[in-house]
Amino acid sequence: MYPEPARHVPAERAVTVHQPTPLAPAAMAPAPVVAMQPGSIPSVASIVLPDGRVVTGYAINPAQPEPLVAKPPVSRAAVNIALGGVGFLAVCGGLILLTSFIAALTALITQLITLAAVIFGGWIAVQVFSTRSHQGGTTVNIRKAIFKRNHFNG
Repeated sequence: MYPEPARHVPAERAVTVHQPTPLAPAAMAPAPVVAMQPGSIPSVASIVLPDGRVVTGYAINPAQPEPLVAKPPVSRAAVNIALGGVGFLAVCGGLILLTSFIAALTALITQLITLAAVIFGGWIAVQVFSTRSHQGGTTVNIRKAIFKRNHFNG
């Protein structure tokens, strides 16, 4: 049903590798010696590509990481003083809050006692003044009453 697979011999190809050819630097007359820091002028390199172009460029030096700056150590005394100050401020704040809470609680209790006294005093005043204003109620003279075996005989 399926055709047999045919075996093919891989074709050999001619591979040409092109290597860039560096050019020799041009001979120049020696320049006068000028005092400068070494390495301030990088060397220039030129290469010839296979198609005949010439590429000229500077060599790139790998970037050096900045050296780590040593941090000055913090003394234990400074840390202890700072922590003590923070603790002292926390305690002072807590005492201020506690004092405020106690003052507010005292004011609330005083107001509740005053409210109870006003309400109870008003109730007593209503009771006292209402019995004197109603003279038409039943009056019992206890001195003339006779109590005998839990019976009231008048």
